[in-house]
Amino acid sequence: MKTRKLGTSSLEVSVVGLGCNNFGVLDLESSRKVVDRAIEAGIALFDTADIYGNRGGSEEQLGQILGPRRKDIVLATKFGMAMDDEADKARASRGYIMGAVEASLKRLCTDWIDLYQLHTPDPKTPLEETLRALDDLVKQGKVRAIGCSNLPAAGINEAAAISSSSGLASFVTAQDEYSLVMRNAERELMPALEANRMSLLPYFPLASGLLTGKYKHGAEIPAGTRYARGTRFSDRYMTEENWKIVGKLNSFCEARGRTLLELSFAWLLAHPCLASVIAGATRPEQIDQNVKAASWELTAEEKSEVDRLSTKQPSP
Repeated sequence: MKTRKLGTSSLEVSVVGLGCNNFGVLDLESSRKVVDRAIEAGIALFDTADIYGNRGGSEEQLGQILGPRRKDIVLATKFGMAMDDEADKARASRGYIMGAVEASLKRLCTDWIDLYQLHTPDPKTPLEETLRALDDLVKQGKVRAIGCSNLPAAGINEAAAISSSSGLASFVTAQDEYSLVMRNAERELMPALEANRMSLLPYFPLASGLLTGKYKHGAEIPAGTRYARGTRFSDRYMTEENWKIVGKLNSFCEARGRTLLELSFAWLLAHPCLASVIAGATRPEQIDQNVKAASWELTAEEKSEVDRLSTKQPSP
């Protein structure tokens, strides 16, 4: 498994990461099988959040499963989304962060978090307050590096300026949506990340399954899949424009004896600022498929062609 650095940090991660949002929803033994296979396959980045698994379940399962193997992986988690029903709480304030990190450390059964990420912007709290609190956690050794998620390009630049001028730990990663059918990050976010020497960790890299090949245009949605459980994802991704792109990409893959899943990983990893493709899994076989998919390296000509095929027409 190839590795890449997380921004300017000393952390090295596998180019395929494991998204742990299914843990805490899966039973413990099912989650254990996925974790075991991931570690065996060389996956060294495990990404979770305090809210995953019905508020805490994912972290709790990871804490039970990892044991002494915890030191062999880069463990990433997040804070800032609602862990209770108090709507007005400032979830990036110093007081909140200090409580949230202790709760995550306890659930994860660990003394440190490798990458601690602000899950979503908090308009109630100045960025400087958030960064100073996170800097203290780094100095205390409870956190090794910090990142953000869903922060716009302007926020990325503001945070970098604050950290630089005040000598604070800076965000080394941003976790945002990016895939062959969702390329908005290219407009402003990715240039900001490159300018500030940060790494992108894409979420929904497979468009919640659209880019795995498991769904067919016009066919019935397979039972038990994410799209079958509700319309949130199917309405978002199963658009006519996306199906047209998928059709063109499938033809590109068939001409090369490849799969859409392989192309989805290969195209993402062709971007130097991208550190790891974080994909979830509910079964060990999905781990094997993801690891295999990441072995394809696109040529510059192939990358350019895929860029063209997946470009959407601008809105009127």
